[in-house]
Amino acid sequence: MKGILFIVSGPSGAGKTTIIKGVLENLEDVAFSVSYTTRPKREGEEEGKDYFFIDKSAFRNMIDKKDFLEWQEVHGHHYGTSKSYVNSQMNKGVNVLLDIDVKGAKSVKSQINDSVLIFIAPPSFQDLKERLIKRHTEDPKNFRKRLEDARYELSQISKFDYLIVNHDVQTSIKQLESTIIAEQLKVSRRSEFVGKYKFYKEV
Repeated sequence: MKGILFIVSGPSGAGKTTIIKGVLENLEDVAFSVSYTTRPKREGEEEGKDYFFIDKSAFRNMIDKKDFLEWQEVHGHHYGTSKSYVNSQMNKGVNVLLDIDVKGAKSVKSQINDSVLIFIAPPSFQDLKERLIKRHTEDPKNFRKRLEDARYELSQISKFDYLIVNHDVQTSIKQLESTIIAEQLKVSRRSEFVGKYKFYKEV
C-alpha cells in the first residue's frame, strides 16, 4: 500500500514541532519530510533533522530545477519541500509527515489530492502570544508579523480535514497518532484487500 502524506499546519508557537517529534518516536513507517530553508539555524536545531539550511542562491537554483513540491517565503526567509523525497518515501509505503504553513498546505493538497490536512491550534490566541514571547527568538517587528500571520492561519481552519487543539502535548501526540492510524484503515485506501472479497455475496 502506498504511503499517505500528512500535512501538518498551524501558527508558530502552537506546538507542531514537539507534537510531530512525539509521533515519530512512537509510530513506525512514518517519516518526517525535512524542508529546505534559508533562515538561520536556531539553538538546538540540527542540519538534516530539523531543516536543510542553505543560502538563497542554492535555494533559487533548486526552484529553477523544479526540485520543490512547494516553496514559500515566510518572514523574509524561504522554505521548500523536496518533491523527490516525499514521492520516494510514499512509493515505499512510508507515511510522510510534512510541517508547512497554510499556504504551502493548500498548494501541496492541490497536487496530491489524497493527502490529509491537519491543523494544530493553540487553546487561545492569548496563549499563543505568551508562547511566542517565552521563546525569545523574535525581534519586535517579526513578532508582530507572526501574530498577524497567526490570525490569518487560524481563520483557515475550516479548510482542513482535522483539528487538534493543543491543550496538552501528550494528548495532542495521541490525537495525531490516532489520525494517522485511522486514515490508514479507510476502506478507500485499502483497495488491495477489498478486491479479495468483491466476489463474495451476503448469505
